[in-house]
Amino acid sequence: MTKQVKRVVVKVGTSTLTYETGKINLRRLETLVRVLSDLMNMGMEVILVSSGAIGVGVGKLGLSEKPTDTRQKQALAAIGQASLMAIYEKYFKEYGYNTGQVLLTKFILEDELRYISAKNAFNTMLDYRVIPIVNENDVISTYEIEFGDNDTLSAYVARLVDADLLVIMSDIDGFYDGDPSAPGSQVIPVVEEITDQIRSCAGGKGTRRGTGGMRTKLKAAELVCSVGIDMVITNGNCPDNLYGIVQGESIGTLFKGKKK
Repeated sequence: MTKQVKRVVVKVGTSTLTYETGKINLRRLETLVRVLSDLMNMGMEVILVSSGAIGVGVGKLGLSEKPTDTRQKQALAAIGQASLMAIYEKYFKEYGYNTGQVLLTKFILEDELRYISAKNAFNTMLDYRVIPIVNENDVISTYEIEFGDNDTLSAYVARLVDADLLVIMSDIDGFYDGDPSAPGSQVIPVVEEITDQIRSCAGGKGTRRGTGGMRTKLKAAELVCSVGIDMVITNGNCPDNLYGIVQGESIGTLFKGKKK
């Protein structure tokens, strides 16, 4: 990655933000907030797409696993979202930054007038040096079930705000040339073009706590790379890797955006 990163969208998943118990991993979340705040201190503009509301709701109610019923998931999203935002607000405030909550639906992103309105809202928040925190509006939308993840949402957001870079923080080190759990599988450091061979490397669904898998991340890459935005898949266990990524170091897998 050679171009300078001014505006970055960072997507973090449920498996990164929570423990197996469903409770929030406060140490990792605080580290993420510190790094994102430091990127802001460098003069960058940061948009955070955060999963985890349903997972946090599961943890708050002490449920043994994430439900599959739409009604239950919508209720848990409402329960968990408030707690998640309160924690983000608390930590970002400690580093001197305000946050703004943005709950989107696919309908908003597909309607021209609402798309422009959302774009203007994002740009105004960034002008104010506010960090937008984005999630799907799960309480009123069933697209989460049909859509399946926040990886694609983060790609739409990156396109919406004309980002230079999208970073998807996953529970593995990058995009592998085979099953990540299989012996001999290796991370592909750079993907110049998404070919049928690259598509064949994508696996299936995500973890028990998350919803995304490599297929959804590959779809996100296709969405952003087609409009000239670079994308990196990296391990969310180490938020400090973001420093090297925005400086062009080879960490995870870089999907190169097409030249405009």
